[in-house]
Parts: sequence; structure tokens; C-alpha cells
Amino acid sequence: MRTAISRFLQYLRVERNVSEHTHKSYREDLDALADYLTELHGEVCPAPGQISVVDLRGYVAALHEAGYAKSTIARHLASIRSFFRFGRREGWTKTNPARPLRNPRQTRSLPHFLSTEELGRLLEAPPTDTMLGLRDRAILETTYSAGLRVSEAVGLRDGDLDFDAGIVRVRGKGRRERLAPVGTYATDALKRWLAVRRLSPKEPNGPESPVFVNRFGRRLTTRSVGRMLEKYLRETGLDTRTTPHSLRHSFATHLLDRGADIRSVQELLGHKSLVTTQIYTHVSTAGLRAAYERAHPRARN
Repeated sequence: MRTAISRFLQYLRVERNVSEHTHKSYREDLDALADYLTELHGEVCPAPGQISVVDLRGYVAALHEAGYAKSTIARHLASIRSFFRFGRREGWTKTNPARPLRNPRQTRSLPHFLSTEELGRLLEAPPTDTMLGLRDRAILETTYSAGLRVSEAVGLRDGDLDFDAGIVRVRGKGRRERLAPVGTYATDALKRWLAVRRLSPKEPNGPESPVFVNRFGRRLTTRSVGRMLEKYLRETGLDTRTTPHSLRHSFATHLLDRGADIRSVQELLGHKSLVTTQIYTHVSTAGLRAAYERAHPRARN
């Protein structure tokens, strides 16, 4: 089993080119399953072809008993299904014992987003008289303007920017690429940042160079963006629940509030399924309902 897991993880890294975060999640999920099966079968972990649906149901029950969140259990099941699909391809097992297992029913919470006024305060917080301030403003403006995931924002390269067309090339989940429009505020912020970045002799230059770098000239990490955002949230007094992904949530919510159709928002976000995008219609509808109750003379008794 451990050898099979190692081969699967190698496949994820080499053939599917998954991110480090995704690779780590798969490894931890499958190692947890192997630990459970080893204990269940008396210090001998069975081979993939010997694992039954009964074994996996017991594992899912153990996750529930341990108090894991439904979303975490669903992620474990997704990892296990992918592992056994690969196992069938490699001939380790004739069936996928995880296939009959259903994900726990999720309780979907509405995504956190900022109002347009709050977004304005946040985007104007980074100073424009320092190199790092220009960088911070550029990454916040770009993330919100194009509705990017933070991993997509830090993954941008100089060659992905087309200022004449007002678009950026984005590499999303599953290595899917899309073209995302950027507004004039983001374009101006990017130009100002790139102008000072390129003046530094230690900064990389060229089409393959990362757009956003740290003070050492290396590509900015998603965690660094999170820490940077936390600093500006404290300075502006905005909701500390706000994360870099909240900018993406705000992007989608603001578009729908102003009449954009959901299919267009789906394309802009790079969602494979419309179901993923529909969560934002609930946010938008809630805002409309609140406005109706405030304004309509017979909305309340």
C-alpha cells in the first residue's frame, strides 16, 4: 500500500503537475488511510486490491467519530477515489471500492465579501511612495479586478500581461488557462509597480519573470499575500475574516449585484461547473432582499 501511494504521488507531481499544497493534501489523506488500515488489520496494511468498500466505510465512520468537518471528510474521499482510479489504470485493483461511498451532505455557508466602499478603503491602503507599497496595491487591485485566486495572482508572469488589450492570461485549477480582463485601476497599478521593479538590478526581467516578487527578487508566495493583507486590514479596521479569496468573492458578488449574468461570471471566475458559481446568486439575492425591506413601504408591518 505504501509503495502504491508513493507511485500515485509521483504521478500527481510528474504527470498532473499538481501544486505543492494539493500534493501535500493527497499525501496526508492517503497516509491517514494507510495508518487506519494497518491498525485495523493487525500491523499489516493490505494491498490496494485487498481493500474493500467495508474497510472504507469503517474509515469514513472513524473520521466522523473523530469530529472531522464534512468538507474535510469529502476531501479525504476525493483523494481515495482518485487513488483507486489510478490503481485500476495500473492494474493494482479491478474495482474502485471508494466509488459507492457518498460524500457527507454539506452545509454551504455564504462566502464573505466586502462592500464596494470597504474595497475602496482596502485598495487605497498600500502607500504609493514605496516599492513594496506599489507592489501590494498592484496585487490587491489585480486580484479584485480580475477575480483571481491568490495562487493565480502570484503565478502571473510578465508575458501573461497584455496592457493594450486589457487582459491577463491566468493559469487556474487543473492547469486550465483563461483570459481575464483587468480594469484601468489595476492596469495603472501594475504599470507603476513594474516600472520600479524593473529598475532594480536584482529583479528578474523577461516574459517568464514573476510579476510579483518579494524583497529578495523571488516569486511572492500565497502565504506572504495573506500576511500582507492582514496588515492592511488592521490599518483600515476592516473585517479580519477577510482573506485574499474574499477579493474573488467580492468580485463575483459585485458583478451580479450590478446586473452581470451568471454565465458570464462563471467564465470570468474560471469555474468548470455553473453550480460552483451559483453560491453568489444567494449572496446577491440576500442583498436585494435587504434593500427591498429597507425601501418598500409595505415590506414590513
